[in-house]
Amino acid sequence: MNPASELVLGGQKSGKSRRAEQRAEAWLAASPGRRAVFIATAQPWDEEMRLRIERHRQDRAERLPRMATVEAPRRLAEAIAAHDYPHTLLVVDCLTLWLTNLMMPLHPESEEKVPEAQVIPGHVAMLLVAIGQARGPLVLVSNEIGLGVVPMGREVRAFVDMLGQTNQRVAAACRRVTLMAAGLPLVLKDDAP
Repeated sequence: MNPASELVLGGQKSGKSRRAEQRAEAWLAASPGRRAVFIATAQPWDEEMRLRIERHRQDRAERLPRMATVEAPRRLAEAIAAHDYPHTLLVVDCLTLWLTNLMMPLHPESEEKVPEAQVIPGHVAMLLVAIGQARGPLVLVSNEIGLGVVPMGREVRAFVDMLGQTNQRVAAACRRVTLMAAGLPLVLKDDAP
């Protein structure tokens, strides 16, 4: 198990991304030889999302100019492996959008939809291996969306179930799990050596 892995969970606008960025900020401040890489999973589904992504990109560049950004909407395990170095902290934001990209692709006519039964054993299994093999610190962000009412519609229920299962497996693979609510952290697990 990676001794410096953390899963940060929370609802929308709970402060989870900011928490991950604060981890990167502290990591970079500790030594000039350190690096940080932001692995983005969002895709511009529409104009509002495109503007949101650009705003987040600009905000990160102002707050953390030393943090590079790479995009990995579907091949997350590969992106982690490609940028994993002992002196590099990786921030993955976020698992929710990554799973969305797998289960409900942006252009279904041009991308093969991953069958639900293959998401957990295939892509998530590769992610868990990447987490376990990471040599540097790794902070993963995901939404906790299972606290509300059961959604209507089979596909939405399947997604909520799959995200909950994925969050459980990633939490088991990480040393630390933090739940964010109203910008405040609640540590759910801390097995750091």
